[in-house]
Amino acid sequence: MRAPAILGAAAAGVLAAGGLATPSAHAANALPDLADAHGLTVIAQPEWVPGSDRTFLFTVTTEEVPAFTVLPGQVSGEHVVMVTLPEGYDPAVEYPVHYTLHGVADYPNSVGLLDIVEESTADEPVITVAPNGGGRGWYTNWVYPGGLGLQNWETFHLEQLIPFIDANLSTIAAREGRAISGHSMGGFGAMGYAERRPDLFSYVGSFSGGLDLLNQEMRAAVMGSTQLPNAGLPTVYPDAIFGNPFWPFDGNWNRLSPAQHVGSLSGMGVALYTGNGGDLADNPVQAVMEHRARVMAYTTSANLDAAGVPHTLVDYGDGSSWAPGCTGKHAQLPCLRADMHHFTALIMAELQHP
Repeated sequence: MRAPAILGAAAAGVLAAGGLATPSAHAANALPDLADAHGLTVIAQPEWVPGSDRTFLFTVTTEEVPAFTVLPGQVSGEHVVMVTLPEGYDPAVEYPVHYTLHGVADYPNSVGLLDIVEESTADEPVITVAPNGGGRGWYTNWVYPGGLGLQNWETFHLEQLIPFIDANLSTIAAREGRAISGHSMGGFGAMGYAERRPDLFSYVGSFSGGLDLLNQEMRAAVMGSTQLPNAGLPTVYPDAIFGNPFWPFDGNWNRLSPAQHVGSLSGMGVALYTGNGGDLADNPVQAVMEHRARVMAYTTSANLDAAGVPHTLVDYGDGSSWAPGCTGKHAQLPCLRADMHHFTALIMAELQHP
């Protein structure tokens, strides 16, 4: 689903990836020194985000995504990753890791995501990692990347970033210590990654995810994102990401649709979150987007039931009983903060942790 940059530069600000001052308050945690590993080259070592002693940014390059369509402030090929440590992080202790994926036209280092993660993980012994997924990367290896070169986002995240984090931070380097979640496009990515690599994750969460690529509205939304300047420049061909969307050439769309491939999630914790869009007269675009995400959440839930996979489905409707300020729209900070709070409680009850 297309998500306007509600949590990105336009509304919540973007945290700079370099040149940050280190206030004395940051003495509570020591910044790690990261080493190149698993195909990732570190071009900017960790620096604290302003005002935090738990969250830092670092930047890597990878041959799997050597360039990408950029949002304002991004440099093509330079992948910023945001990491939030637990309070009192001890390198001698192994911690679980929660990977969380951003939506279309958003950043891994948005102030909004920082707020959500730090607030929901206060006093929790968990490391949270928010990687760059591109303004329209769609968390997949593109079929026709064209002049950009390889756009192997799935390979970058699953085969490079995860072992890189395990090599450089003190983690529980096994599925029992690893969870993944995401919002909108990130919910699609989280569910797809968990389905294709159930050996990596023990819990997955989708926050208003675009989960059903068999849904024709969803296909139109994905192809529409290829043409939106606010999802990154340059724009790309409509078939660049998943290939031809029309039968009988749409096999890649069908293969990568999370809603229809839930069987591999057996034995994994699964949580789906959605609102109903609330008042359609209030921000109708965001309302309609969330309503469509709700349809896909219920399709996915029905398929999980049919496959005998236990899961949690949270439908908070218009948001009035979910969180103050949440009105059931697609990319509202109060709704997403409440989603993350609930999901963090779920994963910390199941993940191995100190």
